[in-house]
Amino acid sequence: MGEPAGIGGDITLKAWTLRGDSCLPPFFVLDDPARLAALAAALGLAVPVQAVASPAEAAALFDRALPVLPVELGNPVVAGRPDPANGAAVIASIDRAVALVQAGQAAAVVTNPIQKSSLYAAGFRHPGHTEYLAHLAGMTDEPIMMLAAADLRVVPVTVHVSVRDAVDRLTAGAIVHAGRVTAAALARDFGIARPRLAVAGLNPHAGEGGAMGREEIDVIAPAIAVLRAEGIDATGPRPPDTMFHAAARRGYDVALCMYHDQALIPVKTVDFDGGVNITLGLPFVRTSPDHGTALDIAGSGAASPDSLIAALKTAERMARNRRGG
Repeated sequence: MGEPAGIGGDITLKAWTLRGDSCLPPFFVLDDPARLAALAAALGLAVPVQAVASPAEAAALFDRALPVLPVELGNPVVAGRPDPANGAAVIASIDRAVALVQAGQAAAVVTNPIQKSSLYAAGFRHPGHTEYLAHLAGMTDEPIMMLAAADLRVVPVTVHVSVRDAVDRLTAGAIVHAGRVTAAALARDFGIARPRLAVAGLNPHAGEGGAMGREEIDVIAPAIAVLRAEGIDATGPRPPDTMFHAAARRGYDVALCMYHDQALIPVKTVDFDGGVNITLGLPFVRTSPDHGTALDIAGSGAASPDSLIAALKTAERMARNRRGG
């Protein structure tokens, strides 16, 4: 579902209308069917919304209607105005989605954007979707967030912390963990037999031999050495300002970045509408649109479904690769 007052419903409905043109795999939605039907009417979208009792009904229904596994909302939804009373329903939709995938009733989880402030009021105590999914999976190691666009994949080693805290939290162990999980996921989920990891420096000019900081010498280079000793094709530290242009991108399969914006600014610049958020290291496939709830345009019809469409297609490819093709 994602945040019901955001654009999740808008882009889900639009994606279904483009199911043929976009060659989408069959999907079903965990949401309130009446809410989606009313939203479709308000947006002028010819989307027949049909409640289903189980995922098994969804595939046969998908060509002629949008299948919805009902989730009960606490209050009526007002576009652009998140209601904490609906936070429990958002959390329940995530819980149910994960349970269905774990039970083998669905191939992957695709999450619409959440509004964390509303979820915190409902008792949510996790930094975001990724950490909560790891909790539901019973994981002790941190999963890894990867953002993917048309010809660029990026992984931030530190994620939702301040830049000051990111520097303090950047360790060789964190880089090695991110590199291991990323390399294994690219081989298993993306069919890349020997993934090439380009590791970014932290400082300008990758520290310029220690003149602009020693993190490259003391933290990043030792982590790269560990990864290479394990047979992972990792190179760097590379100057961050020269590793994202078109020619440079052709030389690697993923860029391992040291902090959030170092990773996300390039991918959102390359393909803002088509980027996909992918969680690596989970025992199930999870993707998401690479954007937020966009409360300012929710219910207006202005939201683009491109990122959700890319997330659905990426999830299908990953699930197929996990099954062995």
